[in-house]
Amino acid sequence: MIFPPEFLVFLLAMAPISELRGAIPTGVAIFGLSFWKVFCIAFFGNLIPVALILLFLEPVSKFLRKNSKFFDRFFNWLFEKTRKKVSPKIKNYEKLGLTLFVAIPLPITGGWTGAVAAFLLGLPFKVAFPLITIGVFIAGVIVSILTLSGVAIGEVFGWVTFVLAILVILFFYFLYKLITKK
Repeated sequence: MIFPPEFLVFLLAMAPISELRGAIPTGVAIFGLSFWKVFCIAFFGNLIPVALILLFLEPVSKFLRKNSKFFDRFFNWLFEKTRKKVSPKIKNYEKLGLTLFVAIPLPITGGWTGAVAAFLLGLPFKVAFPLITIGVFIAGVIVSILTLSGVAIGEVFGWVTFVLAILVILFFYFLYKLITKK
């Protein structure tokens, strides 16, 4: 391997899609690293882009929007999409809502989206960063419990059985969503 597994876990935690939700299972289940080591690396790796977004999104977006039509359209799209996704969930509960939004390990939630949401809500760094940090920590705990449970189930019943059980659960979940949507 070209890079040490710890570095790859760190990069996964910093990435916008995977964040620590992808880094913890990868570090523990695939690389076989110590849980505590993976948790710490993923936690701090996830917070680095959050701090950078909170500190630099406003000046960078203003500069780029002013000097480029492409970036003006991009930031309009990004901010509008984030407002639609986040506003109803966070506005009513603002600070608690931001923390819970980041804490729930679902797609399009997490530190990155939480930092953009905090920017859009006008929360200053000293307020937003601790709230998002708490949310990332809670998400890390949830993902860790699910990962360690999955590893234990995989060891007892085998990975094929575990994956099939997950697929069956997902199938019934989407079937339920489809039925209740009508």
